[in-house]
Amino acid sequence: MTSSSSSPTMIARDAELEWLNSLLDAVRAGTPATAVIGGEAGIGKSRLVSEFIAGLGPDVRLILGQCVDLGDVAAPYAPVKGALRQLVAQVGAERALEAVGPGRAALVALLPELAASDAVTAGEIVVTPGGAGSGQLHEAVAVLLETLSRDLPIVLVIEDLHWADAATLALLRFLLRSLGSSRLLMLLTYRTDDVTRGHPLRLFLSEAERDRWVERRELARLDEAEVRALVGTLIDDEAPSDRVLEAVFRRSDGVPFFVEELVGIDGCRDEGFVPATLRDLLLARYERLSDDAQELLRLLSTGGVRVPHALLAAVYRGSDEALESAAREAVTYGVLVIDGDDYAFRHALVREAILADLLPGERARFHARYAEAYEAQAAAGGRRLAAEISYHWLGARDPVRAFPATIQAMREARAAVAYATSSQLGERALELWETVPDAERIAGMTKLELMGRTASQLRHAGEGERSVALVKLALAECPRSDPNYPRLLRDKALYLANVGRGGSIEILEEALAAIPDDDSEELRATIMTGLAGRLMIEARIDEAVETADAAYELASSLGFARYASVAMNISAVSRASRGEVERGLADIERSRQLAEGDGAALLRYWVNASDLRYLVGDFPEAVRLAEEGLSRARAQGVERSSGVILASNAVDPLFALGEWDRADALIERALALDPPGPVRTYLERAKLWALVWRGDAEHAAAQFRQVRPAMLPVMQVEMQTRLAVGRVAVEIALAVGDLSQAWRDGRGVLREEVLPLAGYAEPLLWALARVIAAVRADPARVSEAEAAEILDAEPEVRALIDRLSFWPTHPLWKAFVEAELAPTDAAWRAAAERATADTAPRFLRPYALLRLGEALLDGGERQAARDALQEAFDGAVEGGVTAVQTRTARVAMQAGLALDGATHRDTRQGAAGVAGADDPADAVAELTARERQVLDLIAEGLSNRQIGERLYISGKTASVHVSAILRKLGASSRTEAVYLARATH
Repeated sequence: MTSSSSSPTMIARDAELEWLNSLLDAVRAGTPATAVIGGEAGIGKSRLVSEFIAGLGPDVRLILGQCVDLGDVAAPYAPVKGALRQLVAQVGAERALEAVGPGRAALVALLPELAASDAVTAGEIVVTPGGAGSGQLHEAVAVLLETLSRDLPIVLVIEDLHWADAATLALLRFLLRSLGSSRLLMLLTYRTDDVTRGHPLRLFLSEAERDRWVERRELARLDEAEVRALVGTLIDDEAPSDRVLEAVFRRSDGVPFFVEELVGIDGCRDEGFVPATLRDLLLARYERLSDDAQELLRLLSTGGVRVPHALLAAVYRGSDEALESAAREAVTYGVLVIDGDDYAFRHALVREAILADLLPGERARFHARYAEAYEAQAAAGGRRLAAEISYHWLGARDPVRAFPATIQAMREARAAVAYATSSQLGERALELWETVPDAERIAGMTKLELMGRTASQLRHAGEGERSVALVKLALAECPRSDPNYPRLLRDKALYLANVGRGGSIEILEEALAAIPDDDSEELRATIMTGLAGRLMIEARIDEAVETADAAYELASSLGFARYASVAMNISAVSRASRGEVERGLADIERSRQLAEGDGAALLRYWVNASDLRYLVGDFPEAVRLAEEGLSRARAQGVERSSGVILASNAVDPLFALGEWDRADALIERALALDPPGPVRTYLERAKLWALVWRGDAEHAAAQFRQVRPAMLPVMQVEMQTRLAVGRVAVEIALAVGDLSQAWRDGRGVLREEVLPLAGYAEPLLWALARVIAAVRADPARVSEAEAAEILDAEPEVRALIDRLSFWPTHPLWKAFVEAELAPTDAAWRAAAERATADTAPRFLRPYALLRLGEALLDGGERQAARDALQEAFDGAVEGGVTAVQTRTARVAMQAGLALDGATHRDTRQGAAGVAGADDPADAVAELTARERQVLDLIAEGLSNRQIGERLYISGKTASVHVSAILRKLGASSRTEAVYLARATH
């Protein structure tokens, strides 16, 4: 009997192969997809991928990335760089750099060899350490893949994700969310038994599952019949007995690799052929080899699962002929395979078993050889190899030689904006510090400086709490007389604010006091600017103006244009906030002039300028500024990272202009890109507010319960966020009829100093006036004590709105507050008139006319009421204000008044958001293609979870589609939605 090391036929994976091919078909048609394949070691993940790859045609571009096992800290972006180098080789450097557009510098930072390409004009791209932020790098890779996938669909395979470095995971997470318009299939594999509690891949997988383009499957073990079939493909002559087959099944547990290894053992037809342990099974082929071949495999195992021939030749101490002879023997016996110029173990489990069999001295000696070989390669120029050198010197138990390599690897990771990897290497260097003589000279920095830089990398990597902990530790070791002390205080203040914790202002003030008189004035300018910004955010406006002005004077005198621009920006916004609006608007334009040529400072200008224009009621200019900034972000290659902030700034003014769909699209796209906490809070708050006014209050309430905990840290450190989220909370509770909750969510503002933030405070005071009015109309809806408290607060609300008279939009909001608290027809006529101003959000006039109609009905003026309600209804329909449309129709129906264009559906909560849809066919026509798919599955009686499984989306996403369908059709139930849709056929 003879057997092969691997089966010529893949067994029991036809369904998975068909699944991958179906995803590829969807990608060819323009829908991106990501397949995540998990399974235990030896289950056949790589075999499935190989079979899939073998079936790819010439109409697909294939690029492969292999994660490398370098212990706790892998080389940054190793699998991504490998894949992208293949892509560059396929299309050429010139085409790749052309495709990436504004991200050229970021791509060169990742692949330095491109800087030497003939396609790069000297001086055209300047790459400096840290010159490209992670957002630019991520976007550069996304743009490259997206652009080239228009020529041919791209299949990107990344294997062994359990070994991926943190930077690679962050990049892949970004690609999952940002490549919605590409023809890209990402195929990711990982070993489930290696992803233990706390493994970074666990978080990646849980987040990936929420993405609509991602499908995840785990490969199952083979059953007994499938094991028998697999054995049959491995044996050329007489088949083993049933007893032996049963033993193979029992001992392999249905793992295909173990089946192949068991069948490959000599004498497998004998009953006693099964090795006693798994280790013996994995080493069975290895132990049949000659001593020379075994030594080569031990050396090879130290280098990894896959080692290039040139590297192996550099570390091998025998002749070339001896190496080739030993390698050929290992290949013949099925331990190694040849993959291009690389030697690779047939399976990682075999490599791990051989590696575990090394003697301690042998292991250290082999690691040292690899470290020296990598040092020689690095000295010859080309790729960055410090992470590999550090890893192998640590394996060689030589911390003195590992330390400089670790410091260099940290710098290289920072240059490639791999912040997570850089911080891990910084922590490794700190652990080695005390074991290395003259560490400060070797590192080129003090230990305190290393701690500060590592903390900074942790912050950039999203490890906020760890960055705070490390900077605290550095401060504890730092004498107050040390020049690093004020810098560390500045960093501590910044990191605390990033994680939503207070105390930044006091720490920055301490940092200013700690700067020696003869120390760097640049440091003083940065701290003063940071302090001014925190004072502004926490609404200490007068102090913010004073500090920002001082920072501006200092930065200007020193010629620091960036800090001068930022300080002027902060001063402008703060001055406007206290009523100096014209001065503020003029000064913020001065900040733009100072920022010219500085991308970061310009970004801050567009963010604050567009927000200020929105708050003073200049909605078209707010949108224009946000879109102008977004255009510049696109040109700089950061549209999908920093540009998200500008996109979010266009949302509120678009809502104010009644452009709901444009705002919705911006929100969904921005949220899909996983923005930072403050931006996500801003977007979620806007999304919830829109749901309320578009008639889906119940959905808004459910969503708010989910996202509110994540909003709290931002609310704790940002006054404007507390006011904005507080307003939405009140409006949601009002919309669902919970007046007690509405008051609890809003009453805190009465204890806040809201005067400097009038633009945020006025709408919230209006919402509180609505609560008071609702309780006055029906005190029984709250407890007696709550009713007394709420009604007693009326004078305070009046006083607060009066104190905001300095703000440009005060006449508008004052009229609405007065009308709520004294709801006469005259008051509502005044409010409706105010709502005709350009500075009034478009949804307010239909609302004011609705309330005017109610007031006229209370006075018995039915014809005038009907006229007001008709105008309110028409305005709500035209403006897409579904909540007002619904309530207006209901009020008219209850009063026995007929409104033109109103249907029975308009009287129900959640009525159609389609303008003037009298016939169900009009509403059905407005459904998106995806919503029609969901509606068809509703008709089949499927639940949200089942719909999600059928369409490969999450149950939560399916629920959102169902809610949208009910709202658009004006249906009160899933059954009615199906009935209305069928009525159109």
